[in-house]
Amino acid sequence: MNAPAPAPSGPSYADELEIRPPGAVDARFTLAAERTLLAWVRTALGFIAAGIAVVYLSPDETTPLLDIVLGVLMVGLGASLAVLGAWRWRRTSRALVTGGDMPGPRQVMLVVAAIVMVAVLVAVVMVIQS
Repeated sequence: MNAPAPAPSGPSYADELEIRPPGAVDARFTLAAERTLLAWVRTALGFIAAGIAVVYLSPDETTPLLDIVLGVLMVGLGASLAVLGAWRWRRTSRALVTGGDMPGPRQVMLVVAAIVMVAVLVAVVMVIQS
């Protein structure tokens, strides 16, 4: 017969939860919140870079105003995404520590709507320029 496996040494995860001081947060949750912030920042940088590319690398010279408006809109959306991502990260971090409410989906839906509007505007500009 096989002997039973030895019990693991040290405190269990449940025991660790009991040992934590009040307000302490599991590092996995704070790291997940930081990864989410970095995703917001990557998206913001993508929009900013695309806006700059539209303004400076656009081959059409007949409608430069459309290119400038689209580029500035994309840069503005990118800057807004960075600010919104930082704000949501701050709210999430605070909620993890205090046990408060997590940020809701309203801001994310607003970002999705803005991205769809920019995509439609890009399509309109492409049709006008072709």
